[in-house]
Order: sequence, then structure tokens, then C-alpha cells
Amino acid sequence: MTTIGLGTAAIGRPQYINIKQKTGAEDEPFQLSQFKQQGIALLETAYQSGIRYFDTAAGYGIAEEMLTDWLSGKQISDITVATKWGYTYVAGFDPNAKVHEIKEHSLKKLNAQWEHSKKLLPYLSVYQIHSATLESGVLDNMEVLSRLAELKNEYQIKIGLTTSGSRQKEALLKALDIEVDGKPLFDACQLTYNVYEQSIYDIVAKIKKANIKVIVKEALANGRVFANKKYPHYLPHYTLLYELAEKYNTGVDAVAIRYCMDSIQPNVVLSGAYNEETLMQNLEALNFKLEPEELEDIRTMNIMPEFYWNERTALTYN
Repeated sequence: MTTIGLGTAAIGRPQYINIKQKTGAEDEPFQLSQFKQQGIALLETAYQSGIRYFDTAAGYGIAEEMLTDWLSGKQISDITVATKWGYTYVAGFDPNAKVHEIKEHSLKKLNAQWEHSKKLLPYLSVYQIHSATLESGVLDNMEVLSRLAELKNEYQIKIGLTTSGSRQKEALLKALDIEVDGKPLFDACQLTYNVYEQSIYDIVAKIKKANIKVIVKEALANGRVFANKKYPHYLPHYTLLYELAEKYNTGVDAVAIRYCMDSIQPNVVLSGAYNEETLMQNLEALNFKLEPEELEDIRTMNIMPEFYWNERTALTYN
């Protein structure tokens, strides 16, 4: 069965790539200590609500630190923690920062970020390359790949990768063939999949056959599943999504998440909730199941990857 996990990008740093929505909170002065307390409280709420998969990254501000602090002293054995290396958060919690993160897939960066990420042991189960694109060259870097294999063997963890961009399908297919010392390296992949970006739809079966766990991120297309006048080309899509939301007495977010669950049946779909209200709304996806004809209708919402990612690139940090 597909489960819902919690991604921590939105609670580890005050801004994330998304559709800007005026809430009033952006007018309040940022306080790091309060921000951290709120994040830890949401982790506890998520656990009490049944979430057992927590995804974080070295580049998510203080997200790894929050998870480490939350887990400290706990006596639980039923959770999976996944983290990622390859991005460094550089915004310093400044809402006006011009640069928020820097990508680097070097062996030096891997080793440096592992020293911090390993504090999540023994809960840490999945260690991932953050946004492994063909352009970054990380999938051809044998120094890095060999080091990941060493960590896998030494700490008995799974090695994964996350994918983004219009060529994520190619990157995933390349990753399937990567071996170190005659053994497949990757055990998990965290891919972008939602009602608009469905480019990996026809290779999911191949990924599963290779015994690689599938985790879905950006199920809400960075907020683009919600009706927005800035995207009139999605109007027919909005109509369908809101009709289904009304039918199942839930929100559009739950419909979008449920589509990911039912259409490709991944191991985990990540919620990117930043507070308890949005988390509870996301979890409503567990309360219903889409009909086959409804899945087919949403399947037709698929757009060209190049268009999707160009549109996403234009989004700002909010």
C-alpha cells in the first residue's frame, strides 16, 4: 500500500519554491527559535497522525537538525528517515536573499554533508543524491558512486536519488544500470510526479521490477493544482479537480495526492505541509480512492515536461 510521508523542506527553511499566497505571516518578523519549535511540533503531529516516513535534506535549512532533536530520546522503531546531499542552504533565513541554495555534487561535498547527516542514525534508512540530473554529471562520477556504495555497506542503509527537470526520465533509466563492484547501487528513487508532470508514468513498472522503492515528491506541482488566474491554460484541469474534490468531500490537494497514489502505486507520496492544517488536509487522501475512469480523466492532464519545468523555473521562493 502507498503511504503518505512528510517532506521537510517547508518547515526547515522559511521560504520554498511555490505559488505565493498572502497569509499575513510574511509580514511578521522571522524568529528562528519559534520557527524551529513550530517545525518540531509538526513532526510530532505527523507521527501522531500515522506518518512514518520523514524526508529531509542537508539543503533544507535546519530540517535535519530539527529531526535529530525531535528523535533525541525517543524510543521508537517504526519510522523511516531519508535525507539527501548535494545542496547547501545559503540564504541565512533572510526573506530577501537573492540566492537560497547552491548545488554541488562533488566527493568533497558528499563527505562533508554526510558528517552532519549521519547524526540521524540509527533512524536514517535512505541516503539520496539531491536532484541527480544528467547535466550535473554525478551519475558518471565513479568517485562519488563508489563512496555511496561504501556508506551503503558500512551503515546498512539504502542509497537513492531524487530527480527533477525535463530529463528526469532519462536520469532514472541511467541510474537503473549503475553498478558498483557488480552490484546495483540504487535502492530508492524520489521522483517528481503529479497531475501535470507524468513523464515517468511508463517506466514505473521497470523501476519497481528492479526492486527500487518509488517515492513521489511535488505531488501538488508547487501549488499549481489550485485554481489560479495566472494559469488560464489550466482552467479545464481546475474544473475537473474541483469537481472531484466536491464529489469526495475533500480538497483539491487530497485529490492530487490520491491520483499519485492510485495511478502508479508508489511506496510513498510526500506531503510538503508546513503546518498542521495543511497536513490534515493532505492526509484526507487516505479516505477515498479514485475510480478507474477518473484516473483516466486526470491522466489526460499530462503536459510536456519542457513546458512544466520552464513554468516551474519561473516560480519564486515564498
